[in-house]
Amino acid sequence: MSNWDTRLREWQNLDVPEGWRAEITSAGVRLTPPVDNGHSRIAASVHRAFARAVPEDRVILQTLGIAIRGASRLYLPDLVVVPERELSRPDNVPVPAEAAELVVEIVSQGNARTDRVEKLWAYAQAPVPLYLLIDRYAEPKPSVTLFSDPVDGHYRRSEQVSFGEEIRLPAPFDLVLATAAF
Repeated sequence: MSNWDTRLREWQNLDVPEGWRAEITSAGVRLTPPVDNGHSRIAASVHRAFARAVPEDRVILQTLGIAIRGASRLYLPDLVVVPERELSRPDNVPVPAEAAELVVEIVSQGNARTDRVEKLWAYAQAPVPLYLLIDRYAEPKPSVTLFSDPVDGHYRRSEQVSFGEEIRLPAPFDLVLATAAF
């Protein structure tokens, strides 16, 4: 059995406390505590905006495990958009990350490096076409960055705006996301 298969089996058999998330990172299986109210408020705002723009045959989820087998990673993004057909898998079987059309991560103080570096690399490896990073702790001020056009394990394009500005997401979303409420 491969290291990936062992970690995946460990993840599938975990008894995770309610509200916590279990992910497979470079360090192994990692538990993340429940998010704070500011994080939840941003996630709800983004979800509402996407609900108006996501095509009918896709779903927006906050608890979906996505696997990046080639990188031996499994994440539960703060939001992920996948074709609805991907949910026909048995329970507790993660969706391949390459099926995701968009992932959204909202940075928390305790996981800033993971979201900014490790997940950026892993989502590009998958490749996930769009990675939206909402960074409440960015210096010199909070920002939203849209990474796109993954090639050879990295994103070739990025657009960054400060909180309060708008950022445009391309097709199939064709959405201008207002960040003033963040």
